[in-house]
Amino acid sequence: MKPLTVAVLGGGRSSEHEVSLASAASIREGLEQGGHSAIQIDVGRDGVWRRDGSELALVPGRGLEGADVCFPALHGPFGEDGTVQGLLECLDVAYVGAGVFASALCIDKVAFKELMRQRGVPQVDYRAVRADQLAGDPVGVLASLSALGLPVFVKPARLGSSVGIGRVTSEHELAEALEVAFAHDPLAIVEAAAGGMEVECSVIGNGEPIASQPGEILLRAGEAGWYDYEAKYTPGGMQLVVPARLPGHVRERVRELALSTYTAVRCAGLARVDFFVEQEDVLVNELNTMPGFTATSVFASLFVADGLSYPELLDRLLALALERHAEERSHTY
Repeated sequence: MKPLTVAVLGGGRSSEHEVSLASAASIREGLEQGGHSAIQIDVGRDGVWRRDGSELALVPGRGLEGADVCFPALHGPFGEDGTVQGLLECLDVAYVGAGVFASALCIDKVAFKELMRQRGVPQVDYRAVRADQLAGDPVGVLASLSALGLPVFVKPARLGSSVGIGRVTSEHELAEALEVAFAHDPLAIVEAAAGGMEVECSVIGNGEPIASQPGEILLRAGEAGWYDYEAKYTPGGMQLVVPARLPGHVRERVRELALSTYTAVRCAGLARVDFFVEQEDVLVNELNTMPGFTATSVFASLFVADGLSYPELLDRLLALALERHAEERSHTY
């Protein structure tokens, strides 16, 4: 495609700030390899947007620093949750990734799982817990969670990168794990443990998305046995096996569910859909609308294994962003 000027947002206010910076740096390098010009925009932990150390003045309807497209490589709250997407809509600039609705829905694990349940999508059992509920009736709340059995995973409802997650193996650990989650979010989700392997599938597209081959997550020997923050971001913490070591028809079931889930939440641009697979059973876990985006992250690696290079993948995403922006601006509303 013709060379574009791309504003790359990195950093952000969330606890995934450092992960975002790594994604943004890799994206800028890939864009330059593909012949594009990258504008680095740093979003500070204070929420201020800066270019070359100077604060930006954002004017609705005036675009973003003259860029053709924006790549918001932001993870977690204040970046992946629809807030920045809404701001970019107001600026009237094309941007990579999901819009406001899908971003807000998918970052909320409880809302996402409730939609999946209504659609009959297979998933692990779960319960939502609010901080005020636990404070008002701790005995009742903890008793209600016993139906999930043990172990369970306790997570902040609206965070990513395994931040604030705890694996609970005994009842007396549950209250403490909830308090850790509540330090990040007043809404937590408690999920039953799932057996089998963790499998991830990347998706790109707008109206007619395509899915990569599923990949299998193998943890480093001696780890705690689940895909925590250290396993994700420590070199050698995990190994990605592509394609996942599953029968062909099960891999196709993963891809089918990835595409139908992507479409159900009205996603656009890109996403990574995560699964648990045990024999013939395929369970949807989460959909991440802006997954880690280094050249070696799972999202990109799955498409690279399909023969699409990192710069080529970025080209596809830029084209999808421009396509969606043009289509949406064709309506009068």
